[in-house]
Amino acid sequence: MCGIVGYIGFEDVKEIILGGLEKLEYRGYDSAGIAIANNNVVNVIKEKGRINELRQSIDKSITGNLGIGHTRWATHGAPNHINSHPHQSSSKRFTLVHNGIIENEDELRQKYLNGTVFTSDTDTEVIVQLIEKFVNDGEEVPLAIRHTMSELKGSYALAILDNEDMNTLYAAKNKTPLLAGRGSGFNMLGSDAMAMINYTNSFYEIEDKEFLVITKDSIDIYSIYGNKVVREPYKADIDASDIEKGTYPHYMMKEIEEQPFVVRKIMSEYSDEDGNMFMDPGIVQEVRGCDKLYIIACGTSYHAGLIGKQFFEKISGKPTEVIIASEFIYNMPLLTKKPLFMFISQSGETADCRAVLVKVKEMGHRTLTLTNVKGSTLSREADNTLLLHAGPEIAVASTKAYTAQITVLSILAALVNNNKNINIFKELSKIAYIMETLCDDKEKYKELANKYLVNSRNCFYIGRSMDYFLCLEASLKLKEISYIQTEGFAAGELKHGTIALIEKGTPVIAVITQENINLNTRSNIKEVKARGAATMVISMRKISQETDQIIIDDANELLSPLATIIPAQYLAYYAALLKGCDIDKPRNLAKSVTVE
Repeated sequence: MCGIVGYIGFEDVKEIILGGLEKLEYRGYDSAGIAIANNNVVNVIKEKGRINELRQSIDKSITGNLGIGHTRWATHGAPNHINSHPHQSSSKRFTLVHNGIIENEDELRQKYLNGTVFTSDTDTEVIVQLIEKFVNDGEEVPLAIRHTMSELKGSYALAILDNEDMNTLYAAKNKTPLLAGRGSGFNMLGSDAMAMINYTNSFYEIEDKEFLVITKDSIDIYSIYGNKVVREPYKADIDASDIEKGTYPHYMMKEIEEQPFVVRKIMSEYSDEDGNMFMDPGIVQEVRGCDKLYIIACGTSYHAGLIGKQFFEKISGKPTEVIIASEFIYNMPLLTKKPLFMFISQSGETADCRAVLVKVKEMGHRTLTLTNVKGSTLSREADNTLLLHAGPEIAVASTKAYTAQITVLSILAALVNNNKNINIFKELSKIAYIMETLCDDKEKYKELANKYLVNSRNCFYIGRSMDYFLCLEASLKLKEISYIQTEGFAAGELKHGTIALIEKGTPVIAVITQENINLNTRSNIKEVKARGAATMVISMRKISQETDQIIIDDANELLSPLATIIPAQYLAYYAALLKGCDIDKPRNLAKSVTVE
């Protein structure tokens, strides 16, 4: 949620920062702003709405070689011009942008800022006013910022300008992602590498409670106590072309069609020339040695975890529990004696997952992160990491990260059992080919979306066993980008109450890939059809019927979600497209959820 870009160097900052903010649009936002510093003047321009509206508001005569920018997703105060970032102190000496949430803002107002006139409803303004107050009390600027950091409770990534020093960009971080980008004659700040990748691929990871002093020639990192931190930069393995749409109308369409390649990419990363799969032996042994695997995740990653549970229990014989991160932290189950905690997160920055990670590490338990982002917070703080190798995912609605998570989980499960129950390389090779053939049928999915979904108020996905878990993700895709109220149900549960919602014309999409429950689910289809539902069936060829609308070539049943999700993603895409929705940036949603 929210995004930060900062630059200090020799070029005019406007397009650098605006372009960086556009790369962060996937994170979700409702307003944007920019501050450009020059000749001891900081010009602040901000707008509710999209970055293009901000771009139109900037006077072209305003130039500068130092600036910060921000996209805001409202948490404190309405999404309007006043609450948009950047915020300034009362004298306008300090200008600041902030990602995160300050939990003790009310106490800080009462303790330090009685009499201060606030111009916004945000917690952020408390931070910039505190810095100015401590400077007015006689502290040097770096000390005032570190003093402010020590007073803050909550999460923050900060970028700060001082109009009395046009040669320095300050930054600070706690719990919220922030990177420093190293250039030649310039340096940058960003919420993630994608905001800066067009200018540099060399980055410094910033740890919690660290403070930065950045000039065009140097990046100095300090602890909150003022101690210098020595850290080597790392190179991001991101190609700038990977984050462009190319000829695709939307990132989501591009990312759907990249999924067969992603499966093959993961196979190549975790196999040798002879097709023998491998992963870090220490990770494999940890999964083997635990008495229970706890998968912690949110949203789409949680749905991938449910599929992963089937892999670990049916392939590896490993007891597995999947828990929503936001529930676990406040309602911890009774744990076994030797658990292993696996955190699944596309961004590696999910705040709810990190809260659990911190808790279980305090308890002395071992941890493993599955993430798409090398160097992310969850990756750095867990004992071990498995990378998804999916490449940048820009659309808010996750597609290829989901299939990457399932693919990596399947390989790990097979390795834990020494590949005894499944030839995972062979089966994944087959499923990647099937995924490609499904992508070739997109015109059919467009027709089905137009026939069944566009004019519908609500919709149901139904399935059993593995298919039910797939239905949860399929329903999430449809609801989050088309705004059709959609639910995924265990097909046998419909008659226990939910069937009361079935009316004439209600779309019910059934997923059937498991031979042992084929007839059971088809019986449920008859039940809803008898009550007027407009039914659609996605089935595996060996158990298909002539009237099924979408038929998928036969594959290993355990890996079927990798195939069945493709038409479900396309159905969601075309439903949203035909309704005129903002597909890549659906309302109220953020890609990287960095607040609890």
